[in-house]
Amino acid sequence: MKTADVMTDRVISVRPDASVAAAAKVMDENGVSALPVTDSENHILGIISEGDLIRRIEIGTKKRHSWWLRLLTGPAPAASDFVKSHATKVLDVMTKDVISVPEDAPLEEVATLMERYQVKRLPVVRDGKVIGIISRANIVRALANSPQPLAPLPVSDRTLQARVTASLKAQPFGKPWLASASVLDGVVTLWGPVSSEVERQALRVAAETTPGVREVKDYTMLWPTSVVT
Repeated sequence: MKTADVMTDRVISVRPDASVAAAAKVMDENGVSALPVTDSENHILGIISEGDLIRRIEIGTKKRHSWWLRLLTGPAPAASDFVKSHATKVLDVMTKDVISVPEDAPLEEVATLMERYQVKRLPVVRDGKVIGIISRANIVRALANSPQPLAPLPVSDRTLQARVTASLKAQPFGKPWLASASVLDGVVTLWGPVSSEVERQALRVAAETTPGVREVKDYTMLWPTSVVT
């Protein structure tokens, strides 16, 4: 699935010469956490987000720097924080290094960028112009509306055991080659040592998501890492 399939094409943006107060009002009235900053031709110049506005002199939340921290870091951080808390124009408080994605970017790439940069939404651009916004909510909505897989055709327990075993062995975590599975009437029973609760959970999920499995019974044992070798 591509970005264009799930993005919001109704873009609410602000100009760089808009006031900080006006940008905050637009964000509040539209229930968004960030706004692209664009020029008159809709080229993206930056983005202003809630994070840019939480340290403000008007509401008494400006950041205070101790004298010893200024000695260690120099004047630049304090100067930057002063601008964020006192400037009146969007141009001065916006984030200029914008992370954006093209409309044909796969959702996997979008999710990776959101995790890496800890952002909730990304501008979607074409030739440098903003054409949409993709947010975490868009991705969750895509999941909610995704078609459910068809029920797999019945297979023998022997075939299903081979499928489950292959699925367990293919996992990149822990030592899945120590796990074993038996199958009776589509019910999988897992055996063997695991080194952590999360590894146990992952093996169970790997078995549960194997096509044809009706139920999983987990009898794996939690062993110290030093024992599971």
